Amino acid sequence: MIEFVAKAFRDGGPFMYPILAVSIFAAAIIIERIYFLAIKYSIDDTAFMTKIREILDKADTDAAQKLCDSSPIPRIVDSALKKAGRPAREVQNAVDEAAMEVLPLVERRVHYLAMAANVATLLGLLGTIIGLMHSFNAVAGAEPSQKGAILAKGIAIALNTTAYGLTVAIPCLFFYAFLQSKANRLIEQVDRVAVKMVNMVSIDPDSD
Repeated sequence: MIEFVAKAFRDGGPFMYPILAVSIFAAAIIIERIYFLAIKYSIDDTAFMTKIREILDKADTDAAQKLCDSSPIPRIVDSALKKAGRPAREVQNAVDEAAMEVLPLVERRVHYLAMAANVATLLGLLGTIIGLMHSFNAVAGAEPSQKGAILAKGIAIALNTTAYGLTVAIPCLFFYAFLQSKANRLIEQVDRVAVKMVNMVSIDPDSD
């Protein structure tokens, strides 16, 4: 199998190398985004907020802040805790400012996977077209008895780039959909936590 793939790569011509570069680029993004979105940033916001509420019920804001790290949801909570006891407008502004900082971290680089899928597919098609052009040019000057064999071999080689491009593009689209869903879920959690924190730590300035 490895020998077959290696031979197909060699036979595919120079366009196999930029497709390979796209695959490496996409793989790096996939690994990095899975680490952040599925591992580092992943948090049970319901359990986390329950723990924060229990600590705040004891009026221990400092202990609540110690639970907050640099992940998106804890950063939202920390920004609200720093404005605890202030009017809802001030807490909301602090939370909005924190959200503007963390949301780009959530959505970062995921869209490049869709681009990588398109580029890999187009490079594969371009390699195939150029390969077919070379094949037809070779057939034009060949002996009549050899034209069929030359053309068949040239087409087989040219199609390697399309196959390789699609082999790169399909996983890119799969992981794009997977990571985009993870990012959207995290954004929804951030929005939900932001509303809860504003309601939890702010005060009504009109109340006695």
